[in-house]
Amino acid sequence: MTEISGKIAVVTGGASGIGRGIAEQLIAQGAQVVIADIDGDVLQRVANEIGAVGIQTDVTKSASVQALADATVAQFGRVDIIVNNAGVGPVARMEDLSLEDWRWIMDVNLFGVIHGVHSFLPLLIANKDGGHIVNTASMAVFSPMAGLGAYTASKFAVQGLSESLALEMKADHPNINVTIMPPGPVRTNISQSMKHRPADQKGSLTDVQLQDDPEAAQLRWVEPRVAGLIVTRAIRNNDLYALTHPEWWPMVSERFEVIHDEFDKYPPLGSEGN
Repeated sequence: MTEISGKIAVVTGGASGIGRGIAEQLIAQGAQVVIADIDGDVLQRVANEIGAVGIQTDVTKSASVQALADATVAQFGRVDIIVNNAGVGPVARMEDLSLEDWRWIMDVNLFGVIHGVHSFLPLLIANKDGGHIVNTASMAVFSPMAGLGAYTASKFAVQGLSESLALEMKADHPNINVTIMPPGPVRTNISQSMKHRPADQKGSLTDVQLQDDPEAAQLRWVEPRVAGLIVTRAIRNNDLYALTHPEWWPMVSERFEVIHDEFDKYPPLGSEGN
Protein backbone atom coordinates (compact mmCIF):
# COMPACT_ATOMS: atom_id res chain seq x y z
CA MET A 1 0.00 0.00 0.00
CA THR A 2 1.03 3.61 -0.58
CA GLU A 3 0.98 5.78 2.52
CA ILE A 4 -0.62 9.22 2.08
CA SER A 5 -0.09 10.75 5.52
CA GLY A 6 3.04 12.87 5.57
CA LYS A 7 3.47 12.82 1.81
CA ILE A 8 3.99 15.78 -0.52
CA ALA A 9 1.40 15.85 -3.31
CA VAL A 10 0.87 18.09 -6.34
CA VAL A 11 -2.51 18.34 -8.08
CA THR A 12 -2.89 20.18 -11.39
CA GLY A 13 -6.28 21.69 -12.12
CA GLY A 14 -6.53 21.72 -8.34
CA ALA A 15 -8.58 24.89 -7.83
CA SER A 16 -11.92 23.39 -8.82
CA GLY A 17 -13.85 20.25 -9.65
CA ILE A 18 -12.18 16.86 -9.45
CA GLY A 19 -8.79 18.43 -8.78
CA ARG A 20 -10.06 20.27 -5.73
CA GLY A 21 -11.86 17.15 -4.53
CA ILE A 22 -8.64 15.12 -4.79
CA ALA A 23 -6.63 17.84 -3.05
CA GLU A 24 -9.13 18.05 -0.20
CA GLN A 25 -9.03 14.31 0.34
CA LEU A 26 -5.24 14.18 0.24
CA ILE A 27 -5.14 16.92 2.87
CA ALA A 28 -7.76 15.16 4.99
CA GLN A 29 -5.58 12.05 4.93
CA GLY A 30 -2.49 13.90 6.10
CA ALA A 31 -0.67 14.99 2.95
CA GLN A 32 0.80 18.41 2.30
CA VAL A 33 -0.63 19.53 -1.01
CA VAL A 34 0.33 21.94 -3.75
CA ILE A 35 -2.53 22.85 -6.09
CA ALA A 36 -1.72 24.21 -9.53
CA ASP A 37 -4.20 26.00 -11.77
CA ILE A 38 -4.25 28.49 -14.62
CA ASP A 39 -6.82 30.68 -12.84
CA GLY A 40 -4.62 32.59 -10.39
CA ASP A 41 -7.33 34.47 -8.46
CA VAL A 42 -9.44 31.38 -7.82
CA LEU A 43 -6.30 29.37 -7.09
CA GLN A 44 -5.17 31.48 -4.15
CA ARG A 45 -8.67 31.66 -2.66
CA VAL A 46 -9.10 27.90 -2.83
CA ALA A 47 -5.59 27.26 -1.52
CA ASN A 48 -6.42 29.37 1.54
CA GLU A 49 -9.78 27.65 2.00
CA ILE A 50 -8.46 24.09 1.96
CA GLY A 51 -5.02 24.60 3.46
CA ALA A 52 -2.93 23.99 0.35
CA VAL A 53 -0.11 25.85 -1.37
CA GLY A 54 -1.23 27.43 -4.65
CA ILE A 55 1.10 27.86 -7.62
CA GLN A 56 -0.29 29.33 -10.83
CA THR A 57 0.56 27.00 -13.71
CA ASP A 58 -0.27 26.65 -17.38
CA VAL A 59 0.03 22.93 -18.09
CA THR A 60 0.26 23.56 -21.84
CA LYS A 61 3.68 25.13 -21.24
CA SER A 62 6.54 22.78 -20.31
CA ALA A 63 8.46 25.61 -18.64
CA SER A 64 5.45 26.42 -16.44
CA VAL A 65 5.10 22.81 -15.28
CA GLN A 66 8.85 22.59 -14.67
CA ALA A 67 8.62 25.77 -12.58
CA LEU A 68 5.84 24.07 -10.57
CA ALA A 69 8.08 21.07 -9.93
CA ASP A 70 11.03 23.26 -9.00
CA ALA A 71 8.97 25.40 -6.63
CA THR A 72 7.54 22.33 -4.90
CA VAL A 73 10.99 20.86 -4.33
CA ALA A 74 12.30 24.24 -3.15
CA GLN A 75 9.57 24.43 -0.52
CA PHE A 76 9.18 20.81 0.54
CA GLY A 77 12.38 19.08 -0.58
CA ARG A 78 10.67 16.32 -2.54
CA VAL A 79 7.51 15.13 -4.31
CA ASP A 80 5.72 11.86 -3.47
CA ILE A 81 2.46 12.09 -5.42
CA ILE A 82 1.70 13.89 -8.67
CA VAL A 83 -1.88 14.13 -9.96
CA ASN A 84 -2.01 15.24 -13.60
CA ASN A 85 -5.64 16.28 -13.61
CA ALA A 86 -6.00 19.59 -15.47
CA GLY A 87 -8.27 19.23 -18.49
CA VAL A 88 -10.91 20.76 -20.73
CA GLY A 89 -14.02 19.24 -22.31
CA PRO A 90 -15.75 21.36 -24.97
CA VAL A 91 -17.59 19.68 -27.83
CA ALA A 92 -17.84 19.82 -31.64
CA ARG A 93 -18.43 17.37 -34.47
CA MET A 94 -15.16 16.35 -36.06
CA GLU A 95 -16.17 17.63 -39.48
CA ASP A 96 -16.35 21.11 -37.92
CA LEU A 97 -13.11 21.07 -35.94
CA SER A 98 -10.28 23.38 -36.91
CA LEU A 99 -6.67 22.34 -36.45
CA GLU A 100 -6.49 24.96 -33.71
CA ASP A 101 -9.34 23.14 -31.95
CA TRP A 102 -7.39 19.88 -32.08
CA ARG A 103 -4.13 21.45 -30.94
CA TRP A 104 -5.68 23.24 -27.98
CA ILE A 105 -7.40 20.15 -26.60
CA MET A 106 -4.25 18.08 -27.10
CA ASP A 107 -2.12 20.79 -25.49
CA VAL A 108 -4.24 20.78 -22.34
CA ASN A 109 -5.47 17.21 -21.98
CA LEU A 110 -2.53 15.28 -23.40
CA PHE A 111 0.52 17.52 -23.23
CA GLY A 112 -0.55 18.69 -19.78
CA VAL A 113 -0.06 15.09 -18.68
CA ILE A 114 3.11 14.66 -20.75
CA HIS A 115 4.61 17.78 -19.19
CA GLY A 116 3.65 16.53 -15.73
CA VAL A 117 5.26 13.15 -16.30
CA HIS A 118 8.35 14.73 -17.87
CA SER A 119 8.95 17.12 -14.96
CA PHE A 120 7.84 14.99 -12.01
CA LEU A 121 8.85 11.44 -12.91
CA PRO A 122 12.58 12.18 -12.36
CA LEU A 123 11.69 13.51 -8.90
CA LEU A 124 9.82 10.33 -8.03
CA ILE A 125 12.66 8.18 -9.34
CA ALA A 126 15.09 10.17 -7.18
CA ASN A 127 12.81 9.78 -4.15
CA LYS A 128 14.12 6.85 -2.08
CA ASP A 129 10.54 5.99 -1.14
CA GLY A 130 9.28 6.13 -4.73
CA GLY A 131 5.89 7.67 -5.29
CA HIS A 132 2.63 7.66 -7.19
CA ILE A 133 1.40 9.19 -10.44
CA VAL A 134 -2.32 9.73 -11.11
CA ASN A 135 -3.43 10.72 -14.61
CA THR A 136 -7.01 11.79 -15.31
CA ALA A 137 -8.52 10.17 -18.40
CA SER A 138 -12.29 9.76 -18.99
CA MET A 139 -14.98 7.12 -19.23
CA ALA A 140 -15.03 8.19 -22.88
CA VAL A 141 -12.02 5.90 -23.40
CA PHE A 142 -14.34 2.96 -22.69
CA SER A 143 -17.51 4.35 -24.26
CA PRO A 144 -16.84 7.05 -26.91
CA MET A 145 -19.59 9.51 -27.71
CA ALA A 146 -20.35 11.57 -30.80
CA GLY A 147 -19.36 15.21 -30.53
CA LEU A 148 -16.44 14.46 -28.24
CA GLY A 149 -13.96 13.22 -30.84
CA ALA A 150 -11.08 15.55 -29.98
CA TYR A 151 -11.65 15.16 -26.24
CA THR A 152 -11.90 11.38 -26.55
CA ALA A 153 -8.75 11.18 -28.67
CA SER A 154 -6.82 13.13 -26.03
CA LYS A 155 -8.07 10.88 -23.24
CA PHE A 156 -7.35 7.66 -25.18
CA ALA A 157 -3.79 8.95 -25.46
CA VAL A 158 -3.61 9.58 -21.71
CA GLN A 159 -4.85 6.06 -21.03
CA GLY A 160 -2.31 4.49 -23.39
CA LEU A 161 0.52 6.62 -22.02
CA SER A 162 -0.43 5.69 -18.46
CA GLU A 163 -0.74 1.95 -19.06
CA SER A 164 2.65 1.90 -20.78
CA LEU A 165 4.15 3.97 -17.97
CA ALA A 166 2.74 1.54 -15.40
CA LEU A 167 4.45 -1.36 -17.17
CA GLU A 168 7.75 0.49 -17.32
CA MET A 169 7.59 1.45 -13.65
CA LYS A 170 6.78 -2.12 -12.63
CA ALA A 171 9.86 -3.32 -14.51
CA ASP A 172 12.31 -0.51 -13.75
CA HIS A 173 11.09 1.33 -10.64
CA PRO A 174 8.64 -0.91 -8.75
CA ASN A 175 8.25 1.58 -5.90
CA ILE A 176 6.54 4.02 -8.30
CA ASN A 177 2.89 3.24 -9.03
CA VAL A 178 0.53 4.62 -11.67
CA THR A 179 -3.22 5.13 -11.44
CA ILE A 180 -5.58 6.15 -14.25
CA MET A 181 -8.76 7.97 -13.28
CA PRO A 182 -11.47 7.75 -15.97
CA PRO A 183 -14.29 9.76 -14.38
CA GLY A 184 -17.88 9.50 -15.44
CA PRO A 185 -20.31 12.34 -14.63
CA VAL A 186 -18.84 14.53 -11.88
CA ARG A 187 -20.21 17.92 -10.84
CA THR A 188 -17.42 20.22 -12.02
CA ASN A 189 -17.00 23.47 -13.94
CA ILE A 190 -15.61 21.71 -17.03
CA SER A 191 -18.52 23.36 -18.85
CA GLN A 192 -16.55 26.61 -18.53
CA SER A 193 -13.47 25.30 -20.34
CA MET A 194 -13.53 27.84 -23.16
CA LYS A 195 -12.79 30.83 -20.93
CA HIS A 196 -9.20 29.63 -20.68
CA ARG A 197 -8.68 29.22 -24.41
CA PRO A 198 -6.39 31.80 -26.06
CA ALA A 199 -8.58 34.47 -27.66
CA ASP A 200 -6.71 34.43 -30.96
CA GLN A 201 -7.54 30.79 -31.69
CA LYS A 202 -10.40 30.03 -34.07
CA GLY A 203 -12.60 26.99 -34.26
CA SER A 204 -15.95 25.36 -33.55
CA LEU A 205 -15.52 24.03 -30.02
CA THR A 206 -18.19 25.13 -27.56
CA ASP A 207 -18.85 24.50 -23.91
CA VAL A 208 -21.79 22.31 -23.02
CA GLN A 209 -23.63 21.90 -19.72
CA LEU A 210 -24.24 18.16 -19.68
CA GLN A 211 -26.34 18.34 -16.54
CA ASP A 212 -28.94 20.26 -18.54
CA ASP A 213 -29.31 17.42 -21.04
CA PRO A 214 -32.40 15.33 -20.13
CA GLU A 215 -30.62 12.01 -20.71
CA ALA A 216 -27.46 13.03 -18.89
CA ALA A 217 -29.51 14.37 -16.00
CA GLN A 218 -30.72 10.82 -15.34
CA LEU A 219 -27.18 9.57 -14.74
CA ARG A 220 -25.58 9.24 -11.32
CA TRP A 221 -23.59 12.43 -10.80
CA VAL A 222 -20.72 12.29 -8.34
CA GLU A 223 -19.51 15.15 -6.17
CA PRO A 224 -15.82 16.09 -6.56
CA ARG A 225 -15.03 15.13 -2.97
CA VAL A 226 -16.36 11.62 -3.67
CA ALA A 227 -14.13 11.43 -6.73
CA GLY A 228 -11.28 12.46 -4.44
CA LEU A 229 -12.08 9.61 -2.07
CA ILE A 230 -11.98 7.18 -4.97
CA VAL A 231 -8.59 8.48 -6.08
CA THR A 232 -7.04 8.38 -2.61
CA ARG A 233 -8.30 4.82 -2.16
CA ALA A 234 -6.67 3.86 -5.47
CA ILE A 235 -3.42 5.52 -4.38
CA ARG A 236 -3.39 3.66 -1.07
CA ASN A 237 -4.13 0.33 -2.78
CA ASN A 238 -1.83 0.95 -5.77
CA ASP A 239 -4.75 0.34 -8.14
CA LEU A 240 -4.26 0.86 -11.87
CA TYR A 241 -7.75 2.37 -12.23
CA ALA A 242 -9.77 4.67 -9.98
CA LEU A 243 -13.33 4.18 -11.20
CA THR A 244 -16.08 6.61 -10.27
CA HIS A 245 -18.82 4.63 -12.05
CA PRO A 246 -18.18 0.88 -11.84
CA GLU A 247 -21.86 0.28 -12.57
CA TRP A 248 -21.15 1.28 -16.19
CA TRP A 249 -19.38 -2.02 -16.84
CA PRO A 250 -22.29 -3.54 -18.83
CA MET A 251 -22.09 -0.63 -21.30
CA VAL A 252 -18.31 -0.91 -21.45
CA SER A 253 -18.46 -4.67 -21.92
CA GLU A 254 -20.79 -4.24 -24.92
CA ARG A 255 -18.06 -2.26 -26.67
CA PHE A 256 -15.48 -4.92 -25.88
CA GLU A 257 -17.83 -7.59 -27.19
CA VAL A 258 -18.01 -5.74 -30.51
CA ILE A 259 -14.20 -5.67 -30.62
CA HIS A 260 -14.06 -9.35 -29.69
CA ASP A 261 -16.45 -10.20 -32.50
CA GLU A 262 -14.22 -8.36 -34.95
CA PHE A 263 -11.24 -10.42 -33.78
CA ASP A 264 -13.24 -13.60 -34.35
CA LYS A 265 -14.52 -12.73 -37.83
CA TYR A 266 -11.59 -14.00 -39.83
CA PRO A 267 -8.62 -16.31 -39.25
CA PRO A 268 -5.17 -14.69 -39.52
CA LEU A 269 -4.04 -13.94 -43.06
CA GLY A 270 -1.78 -16.70 -44.27
CA SER A 271 -3.62 -19.38 -42.33
CA GLU A 272 -4.87 -22.45 -44.15
CA GLY A 273 -8.01 -21.69 -46.13
CA ASN A 274 -7.30 -18.00 -46.79
